[in-house]
Amino acid sequence: MNPYTVESFGAVQQRHWEEANQRLTAKMLQEFLYEAIIEADIVKESDPQTLQVEAPGAVYTFSARKRLFDSVYVYPESIVKKEHDIAVPVRADAFLLELQQMAPISSGTAGHLLKEYYHTLTADCHLLDKKTTAAELAEMDYLQLEGEMGGHPWITYNKGRIGFSFQDYLSYAPEHKQKVRLFWIAVHKKAASFQTVHADGYHRLIEEELNETERKHFRDLINRAGREAEDYYYMPVHEWQWDNHIVTLYAEYIANGWIIPLQYSEDTYLPQQSIRTFVNTEHKTKKHVKLPVSILNTLVYRGLPSERTTAAPEVTKWIQSVKDEDPFLKETCKVGLLGETETIDVPHPAFHHLRGVPYQYTEMLGAVWRESIYTVVEEDEKPVTLAALLHEDANGKPLVQEYMERSGLSTEEWIKQLFDSVLPPLLHYMYKYGTVFSPHGQNTIVVLKNYEPHRLIMKDFVDDVNVSDQQLPELEDLPEDLKQVLRCEPPEGLVQFIFTGLFICHFRYLSDLLDRESLLTEHTFWKMTVETIEAYQKRFPELTGRFELFNLFQPTMVKLCLNRNRMLDYGYGDGDDRPHASEHGYVDNALFTVHKFYI
Repeated sequence: MNPYTVESFGAVQQRHWEEANQRLTAKMLQEFLYEAIIEADIVKESDPQTLQVEAPGAVYTFSARKRLFDSVYVYPESIVKKEHDIAVPVRADAFLLELQQMAPISSGTAGHLLKEYYHTLTADCHLLDKKTTAAELAEMDYLQLEGEMGGHPWITYNKGRIGFSFQDYLSYAPEHKQKVRLFWIAVHKKAASFQTVHADGYHRLIEEELNETERKHFRDLINRAGREAEDYYYMPVHEWQWDNHIVTLYAEYIANGWIIPLQYSEDTYLPQQSIRTFVNTEHKTKKHVKLPVSILNTLVYRGLPSERTTAAPEVTKWIQSVKDEDPFLKETCKVGLLGETETIDVPHPAFHHLRGVPYQYTEMLGAVWRESIYTVVEEDEKPVTLAALLHEDANGKPLVQEYMERSGLSTEEWIKQLFDSVLPPLLHYMYKYGTVFSPHGQNTIVVLKNYEPHRLIMKDFVDDVNVSDQQLPELEDLPEDLKQVLRCEPPEGLVQFIFTGLFICHFRYLSDLLDRESLLTEHTFWKMTVETIEAYQKRFPELTGRFELFNLFQPTMVKLCLNRNRMLDYGYGDGDDRPHASEHGYVDNALFTVHKFYI
């Protein structure tokens, strides 16, 4: 796609720009209030409240609805900004500049943040230019629906994508739904490691992923280079990664023949929300492919950590064996786990030996093959990510409402089935096996049947499986090498993956959306959450000690913060480890509040 056409820039127009700024400023206000980065005064105590935030030289007045978990929802259209009592346009960049004078944000951090906000606003303009209705969204297939999403609901700079040019954005961002072909290379076996869950994994993988003509052509190219194909692994790379990192930083391997460029695949793929995961559009049952794309987006560089990449197949075998040997998970919940069955990691010859090197340089070249979602769903099942349930169409209609209407269920019945599908398997892994996923909106897939929630599928084990640091008998069989790789968390740390990853990062927004649309009150939503947890606990009284150890009903929990991490704590430093969510104060636990209220 040529970026220098009228069509390319058509979405960035005044009305979209103003609306994008209004929406982003509202998001900044509500999330910065939640994370205690700013404070607001109550102008009018009502429902919704009228709040006011004073900034240097400006005053923001807006309507906001109080929510559980010490949160608020800010109505974007209600924001009025005044400078010297004169109304002026609401701009996200101006708010950040004002905020820098109120909070200890360095100029370097503020500069990089501005860049991320401008990228986010530009992407938001393109999303606002879409006119897709909820009815059309409800008909979309999994891989197409992913390209309609608006990004992380909590992180304000959620489409920063630092490293992409505008042309890259048009070509590779999921919302543009541009089919791509993956570029394949051959990597000498002395430079790479291959891991698999199958005894004949590599040959099976290559025969599945490449047709006979492609395989023969690859062998011929390697032979022409004076090498033997049997000495190499074939692997795909993202063309952006190849152009921007591999050709120069792995030049030694290219020069000595340890990396041989081959060709583009015949199959085409669509990028998913993570940008670096691809679904085959021509052969949907072929594996999903996860590749490093070393752009900075939502806190981290989007590479593939070597240690976890090499461990992924072993994690898959272990996590799936737990399910296969547990009748509740396998037969009652019918939980699906998209295994990461094959991986290749290519450490850099110098960066990997540099102590304290910025982590982005140790995650540049690798590949993960994940089981296709289409191989684990039945013909009458429709998989959608949790993130899709927060989406509103161009007319403001929530997609989740469309699903509810089509199902014929009431809101309360539909949400009960959602909870019954999602919570029991996640709770069982935590309570019985001391193991958690990161169940945020992108990793958690709800399988609908007749538009009703039916069961759960989880993905992404490379980064997001964590285990308890307690001496649990169920973890005794965990292979020692995996214990060295997987993060071991104390009890509250393990609970945080469900508390923050699911409740704060997703259900907080879903309950607000349903309440604003007069579909279900917030208190009813959380009452039903509590009832689902209690129903699970009653089913497994033998795990009572675990319910106390991994306590979801504490009055308060440590507040994890995602915006504060970038803005005030970590900044844009290039550390040797990925930044983690910041801890700041405590948040009142809605589960405790609601549970106490109803007992």
